[in-house]
Amino acid sequence: MKYRKIDAHDHPRPDLEYQIDMADRLGVEKINISRPRLKSPGANENGPQTPEEVRLCNDEVLNAMKKYPDRFIGFFTLNPLYLKESLEEIKRRVDQGFAGFKGYTVYKINDPLYYPIIEKLIDLNMLCYMHAECELGAGGYRMKYDIKVRPNVTVPEDMAEAAKRYPEAMFQWAHIASGDFEYICKFIKDCPNIYVDISGSNNEEMQVDFCIEQLGEDRIFFGSDGSYYQSVGKILASNATESQRRKIFFDNYNNVLKKSGHNVA
Repeated sequence: MKYRKIDAHDHPRPDLEYQIDMADRLGVEKINISRPRLKSPGANENGPQTPEEVRLCNDEVLNAMKKYPDRFIGFFTLNPLYLKESLEEIKRRVDQGFAGFKGYTVYKINDPLYYPIIEKLIDLNMLCYMHAECELGAGGYRMKYDIKVRPNVTVPEDMAEAAKRYPEAMFQWAHIASGDFEYICKFIKDCPNIYVDISGSNNEEMQVDFCIEQLGEDRIFFGSDGSYYQSVGKILASNATESQRRKIFFDNYNNVLKKSGHNVA
């Protein structure tokens, strides 16, 4: 393949063999996986509600890592309401080879409950990677956030506040395509410690070019979130230079992983 690739956003799929096969077809060397919410019937949509559910989520990731140790990079999830258990879980998962944290919508990333978690991630030089959203607007007016299902979803204002409070931390905005990517980029432009991944099934034209224009070429990660060929294609279809494509596909994410010793050789 022309470009080395690390997928900075995916999850353990029901068919891991298919997932690895797709990675092989597209030249993806490593895949970041996390399970930030249970997929079982009746599970809370916002993420694990108890320490026991947290462990179930992370164990699923661990099992995939054990099956394909050379392909999966595991990220653990937490519920920050349980601080003691969360710090214990971080130690357990770091000892098992996990490389960072992935949060969902139990609490916003700027909630004070997250402060000690972020501080621990700073100590470990690990990413604080959050499911985040931004509602689309119309006619120049950005609609109010839909709080019916996920009232604690992280939005641009939340992540920017956390990033400014902790400038030494590293944040990853999951799937920049989830909503108004232009607004997201403009709002976090002046937060150099926020990275974005371009994963997801929304593939607007010029999305990658806009991210490069607003954020620079060093803050963008390739990711799929299950949209494998689409996420490769949007980079290849962009106006990114050869150097920029190499950075987005591989170098940017690998440089961040290197800070915690989890980079790809």
